[in-house]
Amino acid sequence: MKKKNIAVGAATLAAAGVGAAALLKKKSQNEATSHSESAVRKDSNYRNTELGKHEKNKKGIYYTNGNYEAFARPEKPEGVDEKNAYIVGSGLAALSAACFLVRDGQMPGSHIHILEAMDVAGGACDGIEDPTRGYVMRGGREMENHFECLWDLFHSIPSLETPGVSVLDEYYWLNKHDPNYSLCRATINRGQDAHTDGKFNLSQKGCMEIMKLFMTKDEDLYDKTIEDVFDDEVFSSTFWLYWRTMFAFENWHSALEMKLYFQRFIHHIAGLPDFSALKFTKYNQYESLILPMQKYLENAGVDFQFNTEVTNVVFEFKDGKKIASAIECKVKGVEKGILLTENDLVFVTNGSCTEGTIYGDQNHAPNGDAEVRTSGCWNLWKNIARQDPSFGHPEKFCSDIAKTNWESATITTLDEKIIPYITNICKRDPRTGKVVTGGIVSCMDSKWLMSWTINRQGQFKTQDKDKVCVWVYGLFTDVPGDFIKKPMKDCTGKEITEEWLYHLGVPTDQIEDLAENSAVCVPTMMPYITAFFMPRTKGDRPDVIPDGCVNFAFLGQFADTPRDTVFTTEYSVRTAMEAVYGLLGVDRGVPEVWGSVYDIRELLDSSVKLMDGMSPLEIQLPGPLNALKKPLIKLVKGTVIEKVLRDHQVLKDYM
Repeated sequence: MKKKNIAVGAATLAAAGVGAAALLKKKSQNEATSHSESAVRKDSNYRNTELGKHEKNKKGIYYTNGNYEAFARPEKPEGVDEKNAYIVGSGLAALSAACFLVRDGQMPGSHIHILEAMDVAGGACDGIEDPTRGYVMRGGREMENHFECLWDLFHSIPSLETPGVSVLDEYYWLNKHDPNYSLCRATINRGQDAHTDGKFNLSQKGCMEIMKLFMTKDEDLYDKTIEDVFDDEVFSSTFWLYWRTMFAFENWHSALEMKLYFQRFIHHIAGLPDFSALKFTKYNQYESLILPMQKYLENAGVDFQFNTEVTNVVFEFKDGKKIASAIECKVKGVEKGILLTENDLVFVTNGSCTEGTIYGDQNHAPNGDAEVRTSGCWNLWKNIARQDPSFGHPEKFCSDIAKTNWESATITTLDEKIIPYITNICKRDPRTGKVVTGGIVSCMDSKWLMSWTINRQGQFKTQDKDKVCVWVYGLFTDVPGDFIKKPMKDCTGKEITEEWLYHLGVPTDQIEDLAENSAVCVPTMMPYITAFFMPRTKGDRPDVIPDGCVNFAFLGQFADTPRDTVFTTEYSVRTAMEAVYGLLGVDRGVPEVWGSVYDIRELLDSSVKLMDGMSPLEIQLPGPLNALKKPLIKLVKGTVIEKVLRDHQVLKDYM
């Protein structure tokens, strides 16, 4: 028996020796192949035009397009089972990061910890029925088909209502069957259609100012405002009414952000006047987007820790590396610390547009003793930023609330009396469950520059089918109204409803009674709602993964990623994807921002639409330049260039 064991041992050693020899031989061959490939790459006769196209940048990511990588599942990153992730906040960006960690990073759910100061997830994507106030929506989410990262995520998130389909499937079917468009974009004279009729009403000089901004380098727009690059030629146009009410831009906001928006959505210029460019969810964004994500993460075993306010992330700086080494937080008011290693990944949502929201109600304005909800986002970012310049400059965004605030309100109708005035304007019954206003209706002559919208009803799953939830907002909160002679910020919910009813055209002797008995209103003042539009320069917003960081990333609207635009759901999800892919080493491309700005067809089409159907060739050019038009038209005649120009109305039949 002993001899047999010896024999078996000898055979095992021999096999091991053969295996080792084979491995050594294979390694040698691989090295030889590697050296050979390296030599080939250096060979000037070797031509590979794809070489290096998808090499990762210094942040550990690369960008891609098309559906090849969009449909691919990445391999499991090396060492992921030994890592933990701590995500600060539970808004859309934070939950997206957790979803990408689960889906693409294949990290065990129990290793992912979401630290949220509030007692509910969702961040700015809210939608609640407050038992003491009523329904509350601080804002809405406009989406479009080229939110590449958002749809990449939501095709993997199961629906809460329909078994076997995704959130994207439901959204896609909904907007196919009930496409969005507006029948009245603006009113004037108390509820009368302003008949903007899809026109931008830009002068030639105004068009040239926009074109000039479009062509300006980012660097030349650092710290500049919109009023630094536009004058009344733009500001007095219907284009500016559409733009500022839809996107909430003010004259003093960033010219750079204005330019980025214009480039990002160039393919939707024609759809701005009637909102046919937009798509909406079935319910409010909390129930349509946040809850399905939360359920997906809970099913994966992700650890949610509510009432946990993170106050600082402490860094260690050594050998050129920036290492998050500890998280300081308060759990239900009690100080706590979480020690970290390089194997622990930290994701922080820095800043918040809804931080410090002040809630009023039907009989109280959102001021004075009103409830203020805060999560300490700005202080957290300030504490982090003090440790290194690459962590950004929060004070550029949160130091002037006079320029970053506006107010919204949720009005819920209680009976039939207000419905006819709504229907008269939007030309649709708001209780059908289909598209109602199709986007905001702006009251052109409102001193508050009030806009209001009604999305598909019910906006809440528990909503009474006979009630209608209306979202109202005002860009100018510090000037007296037209009916209520007080600034919006000082108005109760009832008074805001009265001002809205005035602009609906309700007879003035009925306004007070309807505001008191036929509706309930919850106003919300948001001091930082447009903070991300404040003029900025390079470095004010930190990179998603700041240079040198090995286990830390920023998420959300105040992190910097190329070409995309803030105040969108896409931006939140994109920063989350970049952060997870970069820190975890996920080998899959991040979808690039849709390239319509580089598409000659979109550029031609938008040029004609911006000038209300006039061709650029119809513009009178100075002096001898006008004489060049006919020779140029003759030169392209009979070519594909002529066809493209005619397809997009640049060349017309009489030319």
